[in-house]
Amino acid sequence: MKKEFTHGLKCGIPIALGYFAVSFSLGITMVAAGISAAQGTVMSLTNLTSAGEFAGIRVIAVGGTLAEMVLTQVIINLRYSLMSLSLTQKLDPGMSLWKKLIIAFGNTDEIFAVAMSHQKSLTFRFMVGLQLLPIIGWTSGTLLGAIAGNLMPERVSIAMNVMLYGMFIAIVVPAAKKSKPVLIVACMSVVFSCLFRYVPVLNEISEGLAISICTVAAAALGAIFFPVKEHGASADSSKNDTSKK
Repeated sequence: MKKEFTHGLKCGIPIALGYFAVSFSLGITMVAAGISAAQGTVMSLTNLTSAGEFAGIRVIAVGGTLAEMVLTQVIINLRYSLMSLSLTQKLDPGMSLWKKLIIAFGNTDEIFAVAMSHQKSLTFRFMVGLQLLPIIGWTSGTLLGAIAGNLMPERVSIAMNVMLYGMFIAIVVPAAKKSKPVLIVACMSVVFSCLFRYVPVLNEISEGLAISICTVAAAALGAIFFPVKEHGASADSSKNDTSKK
């Protein structure tokens, strides 16, 4: 049983290092947005989601409402519920509900990918080991980044606000280069954002709500015009084509 926990720790080391680097910039961004080091550390400890936290900081910075925050987080983090449903298929059948809830808390994109590639059934000890170091890395990186942000001159700290946009660009651009639908959906979201910025009446809507509307609208259009084909459906269609020939 100890080997399972140790193996999980080893698998979580690369994730923890990556999380530390990202959360360090997150901590600096929090300070620039007026969030204290203590508040930011608690936020990262209880919310293990990079995109969700960066978006949440943006909503806080523009004075968004709680409703806008909830809507934004639900939209951004909805994928975790789907990943958790998939992960349950590999969990140890005898795992209790409270253990599953603990695992669900730390189920991120990277942790999910490593867990699904694990050849054996996922035990509670392995999952705790896998998630422990990434949680520590994410939380400690935020704390140190916030401390560094407080030590920086005010002008430098304010300039760090650009890191928020840099992070999103770093996420979107590589995917957009590989996928034309992603590029088009990203461009649509930019167009929608410009409409809410410059068009009369629309520019009176709060920025937090505008972000949520743009996200939903761009994602909906992407789903309509660029639906993802199911593997089974594509396989069946290829078989039909072959039989016709």
